[in-house]
Amino acid sequence: METIHGNLKGLKSSELKQLQKLYRQKIPVDAIATPEFAQRLAAISTDIGKPISTYINRRGQVIRVGVGTPRQTQIPPLELPRYGASRLCGIRCITTQAKAHPPNVDTLTTMAIQRWDALATLILSGSGFERRGGGPTGYIQSTYLAHLASQSSQEATESPESPAHWHVSSPLSLDILTKQDFLDLVEGLEEEFEREHVALEVEEGKERVLVVGIETQEMTREQFQHQLTELQRLVESAGGTVLDTLQQKRSHPHQQTVVGSGKVDEIALSAQTLGASLVVFDRDLSPAQVRNVETRVGVRVCDRTELILDIFAQRARTRAGKLQVELAQLEYLLPRLTGRGEAMSRLGGGIGTRGPGETKLETERRAIQKRISRLQKEVNHLQEHRERLRHRRQSQDVPSIAIVGYTNAGKSTLLNALTSAHIYTANQLFATLDPTTRRLVVPHATTHEPQTIVLTDTVGFIHELPPSLIDAFRATLEEVTEADALLQVVDLSHPAWRSQVESVSTILGEMPLAPGPMLMAFNKIDCVDSETLEAAKADFPQAAFVSAQDNIGLEPLRQKLGQLVHYTTCV
Repeated sequence: METIHGNLKGLKSSELKQLQKLYRQKIPVDAIATPEFAQRLAAISTDIGKPISTYINRRGQVIRVGVGTPRQTQIPPLELPRYGASRLCGIRCITTQAKAHPPNVDTLTTMAIQRWDALATLILSGSGFERRGGGPTGYIQSTYLAHLASQSSQEATESPESPAHWHVSSPLSLDILTKQDFLDLVEGLEEEFEREHVALEVEEGKERVLVVGIETQEMTREQFQHQLTELQRLVESAGGTVLDTLQQKRSHPHQQTVVGSGKVDEIALSAQTLGASLVVFDRDLSPAQVRNVETRVGVRVCDRTELILDIFAQRARTRAGKLQVELAQLEYLLPRLTGRGEAMSRLGGGIGTRGPGETKLETERRAIQKRISRLQKEVNHLQEHRERLRHRRQSQDVPSIAIVGYTNAGKSTLLNALTSAHIYTANQLFATLDPTTRRLVVPHATTHEPQTIVLTDTVGFIHELPPSLIDAFRATLEEVTEADALLQVVDLSHPAWRSQVESVSTILGEMPLAPGPMLMAFNKIDCVDSETLEAAKADFPQAAFVSAQDNIGLEPLRQKLGQLVHYTTCV
């Protein structure tokens, strides 16, 4: 279909026909362009008084003709051929330009983002697009040839017009441009990209991730850096590899694209240069923001909540954990159905949108709502089951303590050290998800006789825990509100341990029922300096200080747990 793209306003039907005839041109596979094609393009551009951009594949076929600059007429990212960091996209752009200067940064950035084979810019004769001169070479004054630059050639090509990502030639005659060996140029570039890609190759099966952080005015620089580091660890916990991290400081996120337009281009450029398969933002995004950024960047975009849900889906082992994760994922997905691919039709409110039957989108929405209702019933049954178990323990007068704390603080490791529970542990965020209850013998606070209590390891907390997770895991989190007391484990070796304590306190404060009394246990004291340890002891004199990994301070902790239980029974 000979569609002409771009700004067609004011064009005559005869001019449109001339543009459509460009689709019938065939370029030799080893040439960037032929003199005849270039002159014809320049003539039409001069006649209509507008730039023209044509896109040619490696078979020499013109696949797109647009009126406007390459930035205005570029191929939509989702329509581009599939390519990776070691390959070019297989398409070159031939464009016309009135002013006698190299292609601008916007055009070169578009080339780099879309990984064109090459960009040839034809400089028209005369002033602006005013037709002047004649003869077989009267339309073209000079040309420029641009292409991507490999890392190894960056130092040699560095200049104001040719920064790290591309190389731009000096002005060339049309004869020199059309005699360039196009296949030799492309094959040489892809060989260099392939060597560099192999050197940067990540472990097979791992997602290649670009992390994006937005520093807003309500956070300090230190808080932002801790938040960004945590996001990188979340990516690693999900099984991804962070290739690079981009940052932007804004008063508030952009309504359409989260970050500014220039930063979106930078993200797209980095994603294509590094071969990223996923872009992760450090905050929750609206469905429209995800769609807008994906359209501009050309790779999948994920927000913080979706990343955490993915980790939970990987970690869930029991049936209870799996159904709670599925419930949270579906509740997250439901409002984001609109725009998830062109295959899903839309319901509208105008002519042609009404009629019998349902759209695919509404059919899927209905199916998800039914599944959510079913899962909520199962979670309610799980809640009732856990309640019966708690009543049974309470009837036996066995005090219960719920272990809470920030993710990766060492809760499961501490439970293993105290009770030999053999729970899976790893230096990851949300390494364990399903709650585990174990018995522990502690000394009575007054008689010092052995007494039995139960410890329950709960799901780890995190800054701004997604609401869908809180709702789905209410059956698990009720262990916190129904326990006689809490044991909050804090990773003292973490630079932001005070902020993590505040985050846990905030989440506990939002519980529907107020939790019982709490004992603080500062973990990993073997990994901190004496100054940090003394500061924590001064601020929290009643706390326990332990190293669960090295079994340090466990006996004083048992004694404090006995005192905590005694306090709860007296109250």
